[in-house]
Parts: sequence; C-alpha cells; structure tokens
Amino acid sequence: MVEVKVARLGLDSVSNSYVVILQEKEGERLLPIWIGQPEAESIVMEMQKIKPPRPLTHDLCKRLILGMGASLQRVQITKVQENTYYAELHLHRGDDVFHIDARPSDSIAIALRLAAPIFAQESLLTEISVEDADETTSAGEASGVSFAGPEPDYGQHDLSAEQLKAYLEKMRPEDFGKLNL
Repeated sequence: MVEVKVARLGLDSVSNSYVVILQEKEGERLLPIWIGQPEAESIVMEMQKIKPPRPLTHDLCKRLILGMGASLQRVQITKVQENTYYAELHLHRGDDVFHIDARPSDSIAIALRLAAPIFAQESLLTEISVEDADETTSAGEASGVSFAGPEPDYGQHDLSAEQLKAYLEKMRPEDFGKLNL
C-alpha cells in the first residue's frame, strides 16, 4: 500500500461526473476515481472547512466513529473489479480492529474529517505526473470545473497538465483496466 493525498477534484465534461485524483504522497503517480456529486461536494466542503448548518452523512459517520470510542486509523483503496473501486475503513477501538467495506468516495470524505491517512494498492497507481498550472484545479476549487486540453501523446510517461486533462476527459471507468502508461 502507498500513502496518497487528494491532489485534484474536477468535473469530467464527457461523463458529467466528478473525478477525485489521488496522488502518492512521496511521488508523482496518480489514481483517478469517478465519484458522485454529493461525495465531491462533501470532500470540497471539508477541505475548505465549510460547516453546513446540519451535519452531512460524512459528518454523521465521524460522530458515530468517535461516539463509539473508536478511531479511524486509515483508509485503504484496495482494488478495482468490474469498473468498481473498493475501499476499507480501518477502525480501532481498544484492542479491537474492524475493517469496514466502503466506497472510496465516502472513505475519502470520512478520512479527511478524521485526519486519517489514505492508502491505495500500488498496482492502482498510474505512472503519469502532473505539472502545476493555473488551469489545473486543486481539490478545494472543484465546483464546475471541466477537464479539457489538446490531444495527449499516450506514449509518454510524463504528461503536461494540459495533456493529463485531455487524457482524463477521454477516460471512462471501464478504461481503468486498459491503463498502460
């Protein structure tokens, strides 16, 4: 497992779905995961420290975990199977350890609220890098952002920010198993 962080969040204009891009903490490899709008909004709200008037589902999960005397030690994104990503919440309470099956988007939103590390199976990370650019959206600036750009050269290993955006624009969840960068 490799520790990752939320690097970017954007709107895939082709599928009209949000994409959270995780980046390895000590490197350049990425893991794009398509997520729903409520989860994207929840992630952005936590990263921007925006508190809603009533708790969201992920705030409730945080309260339940803490209220039960447990702690979230880590989130693990474990595999992709038939175009679906799987994750686990690793909860500790006393000497007991619980591995809870969860969607990666929910797991990320909860991990951010509890300041827990996020890990991904190494085989899920892609060998492409992102250069910082004004057009690239950080996780806290996600609302209404579309990926766009010129046709990328898929033979390269280091894509520019524009090439990465174009590459992600054309990707669909069913393409994950076809990544070979």
